[in-house]
Amino acid sequence: MSHSQVFSSHLPPPAPTMATATDSSRAIAAWLLACCAMLFVMVVVGGVTRLTHSGLSMVEWQPLVGAIPPLNDAEWQATFAKYQQTPEFKLRNFDMDVDGFKGIFWWEYFHRLLGRLIGVVYLVPYLYFLVRRKVHGPLAWKLGGIFLLGAAQGAMGWYMVASGLVDEPRVSHLRLTAHLGLAFLIFAAQFWVALDLLRPRQRCQAVTGGIARFSQGVALLVFLMVLSGGLVAGLRAGLAYNTFPLMHGHLVPPDMFVIDPWYANFIGNMATVQFDHRMIAWALALLIPALWWRVMRTAAAAPVRLAAHLLLAALVIQFTLGVATLLLVVPVALGAAHQGGALVLFCAALALAHESS
Repeated sequence: MSHSQVFSSHLPPPAPTMATATDSSRAIAAWLLACCAMLFVMVVVGGVTRLTHSGLSMVEWQPLVGAIPPLNDAEWQATFAKYQQTPEFKLRNFDMDVDGFKGIFWWEYFHRLLGRLIGVVYLVPYLYFLVRRKVHGPLAWKLGGIFLLGAAQGAMGWYMVASGLVDEPRVSHLRLTAHLGLAFLIFAAQFWVALDLLRPRQRCQAVTGGIARFSQGVALLVFLMVLSGGLVAGLRAGLAYNTFPLMHGHLVPPDMFVIDPWYANFIGNMATVQFDHRMIAWALALLIPALWWRVMRTAAAAPVRLAAHLLLAALVIQFTLGVATLLLVVPVALGAAHQGGALVLFCAALALAHESS
């Protein structure tokens, strides 16, 4: 054995190498992250639309023609006349005039316009990358699947609105929750694929394996919290029990199981859905600091540690927003910020799960 062979036998094994993202990968990732940013704006605007009771102002679903708003007084009067036939106008806004109608119309219009714009911003580059053979194989299928999810989201949005145009002047809380949950799933898919393209590397499972499983569980719990928040929003349960940390002096509200059968309370009882939302929030308030502490005690890479810091900061901000929103009886600005904060928290959890997996 030569001297060089003896010397090399005592060297530590090489660290896992990190593959560098290609120019095409970076371009695709930047496009996906731009779509994520637009989706974040969409979620916040959706929160404002819901909190200002603007979501039922557009009574037709016209994916193409509906992109053009009323342009003159005659068109405004015709659009307002359609709204006057809805339960919301007849039971709640019967004294509204055209000027008042415009105030709620523009929020819903802007929300739908954003949806159309996101569809165009997603579809056109996707087709370009396909034609130029920048995407192929599994990546092409993933991106195509995300587009189909986006199309399903548009249909789900109208399905939700349609539920409020029949008898009651409110949308189905279950459809609203599905609409919100699907938005978060689309965001997760885009964000995860973008991170895969930007950071294609081999990671040390001995160091990050346990953290990966922990962070994946936290991300799932954040998503469950979002779904519970959708039920709270849909039932307007945030307008009840506006005290913290107890619920009008109770740890467990006395009217949690007033609906029969008992399991229906978990999706239809204001007290129960708010209690569930609080409990998930408390669980995250315990688990995320524990996860952060575990990351800090390991030899995790710098991106993993940074993601843990961001997750902890997002938790503090979101928890504070949630308590403030509750105590102030859901003002529009705080309610919309709380909805957007949920997406930021979810994003941070996904980032940590990705970087440690």
